Amino acid sequence: AASEPDILLPPMTDNTLARDISDQIFLKLADIGMSLNTVGDTDFQPLLAQRWEWDDPLTLVFHLDPRARWHDGTPVTAADVAFTFDAYTAPETGSPYRTVLSRIRAVTARDSLTAVFRFRERYPEMFYDAVYHMRILPAHLLHVVPRNRWATAEFGRRPVGNGPYRFVDWRASEHIELVADSGFFLGRPHIARLIWRVTADMPAAVNLLLAGEADAIEFLITPELLRRVREAPHLATYPYPASTYTYLAFNFRAYGDTSRPHPLFADRDVRRALFMATDRERLLQSVLGDLAKVPPAPIPQMWWLWQLDARPLPFDSAGAGRLLDRRGWRDTDGDGVRDKDGAKLSFRLAVPTTSAVRRRYAQLLQAQYRPHGVEVRIEELEPTVLQERAAAGQFDAALASWVTDPTPTSSFPQTWSSAGAGGSNWSRYANPEFDRLVARAAAAPAPQNRRLWEAVLRLLNDDAAGIWLYAINNIAAVHSRVADVRIRPDSWWALVRTWRIPPDRLIDRDRARR
Repeated sequence: AASEPDILLPPMTDNTLARDISDQIFLKLADIGMSLNTVGDTDFQPLLAQRWEWDDPLTLVFHLDPRARWHDGTPVTAADVAFTFDAYTAPETGSPYRTVLSRIRAVTARDSLTAVFRFRERYPEMFYDAVYHMRILPAHLLHVVPRNRWATAEFGRRPVGNGPYRFVDWRASEHIELVADSGFFLGRPHIARLIWRVTADMPAAVNLLLAGEADAIEFLITPELLRRVREAPHLATYPYPASTYTYLAFNFRAYGDTSRPHPLFADRDVRRALFMATDRERLLQSVLGDLAKVPPAPIPQMWWLWQLDARPLPFDSAGAGRLLDRRGWRDTDGDGVRDKDGAKLSFRLAVPTTSAVRRRYAQLLQAQYRPHGVEVRIEELEPTVLQERAAAGQFDAALASWVTDPTPTSSFPQTWSSAGAGGSNWSRYANPEFDRLVARAAAAPAPQNRRLWEAVLRLLNDDAAGIWLYAINNIAAVHSRVADVRIRPDSWWALVRTWRIPPDRLIDRDRARR
């Protein structure tokens, strides 16, 4: 892993690694299948819930598996489910998932093993909303912790869950270790121990794989690293649909003061000019080659929305210059940087130190914008620092990567809606028309929703809400001794409990621990 998670308390984080690890410790009521079909419930598999039924069109009833236990031996109950929903949706918790659960009116416990979900309205992805976003939490351990203190709670560093793996150890900036729960009610995992090692430098991480000191990495995003892995006889590669896109995120509010508009990026024409000044295809070929595609909007390749006519702004260098001229941005003092009313067309671009690809993109963007009289000052930050600053609004622009949900109906409200501003919506983009269109698209059945989603994408492009740079083709690398490897695009390690190492492929104990 390129960096360590911020916390292992699921409602408090949308960090991808935190999710991957937490999903081994905490279970959902049911989980999505490999089809990633989010409509209805036919492609979902039971986890904590043994079965479910609809009492009426707005009431969903889950019957919990009586064998389910917390890792301290306490039974999992419907009270835990109700407690979890209340925690995820409580304002004082500040969960980034609160927005996507807003159409669930309430969750109650009918008895110790029966949880009842009541919805505000009917829509195609009701079941998905009920199960996908919430990892069920132990009420008996967390009810004593004030919710406004959950972000710093000790539980987030030493969690007690109900999943296939138990938490063992977290050594800061080194590793996180889990061990298989021998009494897991759905069957003990085949692999006894999981260890995530923190290795900030991607080439160094690949060196660990090549040396046999690590067994897996979830994606390889440079041609040279992929070539080295493919040449290693003890490693196997696994391509899988991509759930990630990377973009230049504008801060729509002033650096460090979210009460004021940003002096540059609150202006739609400035954002559009920068988008038009960006040769996205050239950037892609320079850095990633055929390992990624230029996205038509803020969407990953795995979404069906990729096929829609999103109409992104074209690369138009001359048009970008004319647009900046019309907005009054001109180089009046001859220093090569446009200015207006005494202010320079200059901004800081934050990039994570752990991403060689994004650091290279930042340098190339800096070079592309310079002839247009735009000054870019690159700030390389540790990922946790970058995330903290972005959440607090302490940035001008950032190169951000998002791992999306299987469906835009939950991802878009989290990352682009007005309600998500300050949570996963780092940009603090707010457009009531966008919110209205997303709500209509989410409620409409296929194929009527196609036209609505197309309108959503076109609106984001017309607003130049960000600059969509690349959507990778995911390729994982796993030691060839590991069998039954399946990778689900929305959650890379979701199925790791079903992976196994056949007896004839076992290696010595010390290396197995590595």
